Amino acid sequence: MRPSTEVDLAEIVREATGPLRIVGGGTRGIGQAAGEVLETGGLAGITLYEPEALTLIAGAGTLLAEVEATLAEAGQRLAFEPPDLRGLLGTSGDSTLGGVVASNASGPRRFQSGACRDSLLGVRFVDGTGTVVKNGGRVMKNVTGYDLVKLMAGSHGTLGVVSEISVKVLPVPEAAATVVIHGLGPSDAVAAMAAALGSPFDVTGAAHLCDSVEGYPVTFLRLEGFAASVVYRSGRLAELVAGQGESVIVTEPALVARQWQSLRDVETLQNGGEDIWRLSVKPSDAPGLIARMPQDARLCLDWGGGLIWAAIPTGTDLRVVLGPFGGHATRVRRWSEADDGIAAFQPEAPAIAALSAGLRARFDPRGILNRGLMG
Repeated sequence: MRPSTEVDLAEIVREATGPLRIVGGGTRGIGQAAGEVLETGGLAGITLYEPEALTLIAGAGTLLAEVEATLAEAGQRLAFEPPDLRGLLGTSGDSTLGGVVASNASGPRRFQSGACRDSLLGVRFVDGTGTVVKNGGRVMKNVTGYDLVKLMAGSHGTLGVVSEISVKVLPVPEAAATVVIHGLGPSDAVAAMAAALGSPFDVTGAAHLCDSVEGYPVTFLRLEGFAASVVYRSGRLAELVAGQGESVIVTEPALVARQWQSLRDVETLQNGGEDIWRLSVKPSDAPGLIARMPQDARLCLDWGGGLIWAAIPTGTDLRVVLGPFGGHATRVRRWSEADDGIAAFQPEAPAIAALSAGLRARFDPRGILNRGLMG
């Protein structure tokens, strides 16, 4: 089923007699939901773009590439830097704006500009009863009751099927540079990234490859803004981290862009027959968790150490290996087709599970939207 209007979408959901599996571009699927496929790709098109107001409104099925191309023509971009994870997840197809929102897909700039949900101005969606719901608007404002704009981001289609999205955009900066540090272990890398993020130099990216393609660890610190400011701040930042290890400053625009595209899309972990896990943690906890990883794990860090990507032998329950920790672990790719009983999403604590169940009962009382995906 592939509705082309919100009215058709609402009718399909309202008349459904069984579970529905919501699919956008099919590029970000995690876990396995049950049900008949409901594609949102027909709900496409940019309906409003006001560069002066930094606002764009588009259907959920609008291709992300179309949105980014439209913004680029006006010298603007999505602030949250959505990653292209097709290579990492082994998926194909074309990413849609709705899929980005449903998964709250956010790249290296998250700690500086916020996550996808922080750029959303409003959403329209169809809940599990077939009712069209609108929340938010074209300007940021406080709301009473549920903040459905935030709630829908990262809900993976379990609370409603997004039909339209209003998003805040930002200008593309004039220049960018990367301070690259070679040879740091996890503890020193996290310390260097923490020092950079705590500095006044407005760092917009802080990532670390535990093993680069050259075979040694590399730490990356990004700065963006006016050209003269970037030159000054990158020099000062290099001085700040000088005691951590050998560093170089990269300013060539194409090379800087390529570095952060590779980091954004986790290219170093794309090849290999392993499961891929994504851990969200306190940055200061990252070195200790890395020390507890399976010996042959391949790892990289983003968000100053707050995001850990891990490639480990298929069928390994990383939550069991690591034991209790503050944060959550999601298996985003299962290499083996056999069901090994490992849940894709982190099991929720009882109090959180009760809240989640209450929300699903409110917005999907029949339990038909992406049933079984998130527990």
